[in-house]
Parts: sequence; structure tokens; C-alpha cells
Amino acid sequence: MLVAVTGGAGFIGSHTVDRLLGAGHRVVVLDDFRTGRRANLAHHAGSERLDIIACDVSHGIFAALAPVTARHGPVERIVHLAAQVSVVHSVANPLVDMQINYGGTLHVLEYARATGVRKVVFASSAAVYGDVAIMPVGEDTPTRPVSPYGIDKLASELALDYYAAVHGVPTTTLRFFNVYGPRQDPSSPYSGVISIFADRAKAGRPLLIFGDGSQTRDFIYVGDVVRAIAAALEDGADRVVANVGSGGEIAVLELARSIVELCGGRSAIHHAPYRPGEILKSRAQVDRLHEALGIVAETSLLDGLRETLR
Repeated sequence: MLVAVTGGAGFIGSHTVDRLLGAGHRVVVLDDFRTGRRANLAHHAGSERLDIIACDVSHGIFAALAPVTARHGPVERIVHLAAQVSVVHSVANPLVDMQINYGGTLHVLEYARATGVRKVVFASSAAVYGDVAIMPVGEDTPTRPVSPYGIDKLASELALDYYAAVHGVPTTTLRFFNVYGPRQDPSSPYSGVISIFADRAKAGRPLLIFGDGSQTRDFIYVGDVVRAIAAALEDGADRVVANVGSGGEIAVLELARSIVELCGGRSAIHHAPYRPGEILKSRAQVDRLHEALGIVAETSLLDGLRETLR
């Protein structure tokens, strides 16, 4: 089938493309390359089943996809990963976040409605929950996002449910917790904490923790996330909202110490004030992920860290 992957040159997107091409599908990547990298897809150079199109999804996708569908027929499935992914950036630029994250989702859904796309899989976020006192966080936990990023992800979820209920667009929403793994860009201060810590620890440079490090996160390896995306693309699980996490949690300070040890123990650990909009505790309840999609995280944090460092 022909699958469109928005943000397909990014960290999670490029791994998703690997999986889809490996399964024999035809893929069209839509990416504006602000954070995505062509190098993430360079190993597919020359593939007749991959098209890569420079496209800002928040400006619409009809024109970008027209040449591909004219050659290969209609897009059957869409994985919508394109987003502004920084909580900190959303706090400073809420209008930009709304235009990219909520606006981009509406453009994808309008395309799906108009052309009869058979499934839209949306990458949402644990940020929709905000600060939650009781762990683990289940999908029925009240959503109280504490950042524009979380607000726009939640608004996008509501839009998906509307398009499913009113227009019959099959949708599945995946609420990602903290995804890590190879190709995650450590050069951005807004990137995933594991990629930043690993990059600095390998060079023997100090690691910076915002706050005292007692805040916890549920880290899930990108390979397990891509398995969940692939399962969600299949028929069924319509209007399902599922957490995608490991079901465990680790304090950021403990994580930093583990990475320093794996890299030879040369890096100091420094602290800075908490950043606004960040949650303090996070751990996913993952029963629905298994029940609806048949997916359980298989990669331990230690194994995932070793693979990321390698």
C-alpha cells in the first residue's frame, strides 16, 4: 500500500520509513527539513518505492501529494508525525506551536476526508496529561496539559475523534512517552534528554539537569514505538487512544549517572533551575497498547542505551 509519513525524515519518522519499506510498502515522505534530515533516509537512496517531498504540512498536503498519487494511485494510510516537538519552544511561541501542531493535523485530516484515506495514525504525547499525582497514567486520566505543546496535541486528538465520528475517517491516536534511540539529534537543546546526555558523556563533557533530577520519565526505545505505529496502521483499533511507553520510570538523575557510567565515568553532573511547562512525574499504563494493538515494549532501558551509544 502507499503510506504517507509526515515528518518522515525525522528521528521517529525515518525509523518508521525503514519499517514500512522493509514490509514491502510504497512510502512518500513529507518533511520541511527544519528538524528532519535527508541523511536519515540516505540509506534508501535509489529506492523505487520511496518518494521524498519537501513540504510544510501546516500549509496543506494536497498539492505535494498530487504528483505521487498520479503515478501510483491513492494514499491509503497516513502516519502523522510532523510537529514542533519542543515544550520549551511552545511556551515561548504558542501561536507558532498552534499553527504547526494543530493546524498541521487539520490539514492531514482534511486530506484524509477528501480522498478516502483508510487510516490516519497520529503521534500524540504524554504532555496531554500534564502533572498527574497518581502513577501509572492511564488513557482515562483527566487531561490537563501545562504547555501550549500539550494543549495543541490534545486539540489534535479531539479533531481526530471528530473526523472519525462525523466524516468516517478511521483514526488511531498514540500518546508517546519519552522516545529515544539512534538518529535522535543531540545538537538541539530541545532534543530528547538521552541523546543530549549520551552525546556529552561520550565526549567527557558535563551533563546538565534542570531541577534536582528527581523528576521521572518513562523512556521507550524507538524500535518499540515503530512496532506500535505499524500495528496501528492495520485495519481495526479505530478511534483508539493508546499510551506508548515502557510502563516503567526512572529519575533523570539516575539516568544521567547510568549514561556517565556506560561512557566511562568522566562527566560531571550539573544542575540548573526547572524549566517552565515541564512535568515532574511520568509513567505510562500500557494495558491498552497490548490489548488493542498487541504491542509490549521489548527493549530494556539498558539495552536501548547501549544501542543508542553504539
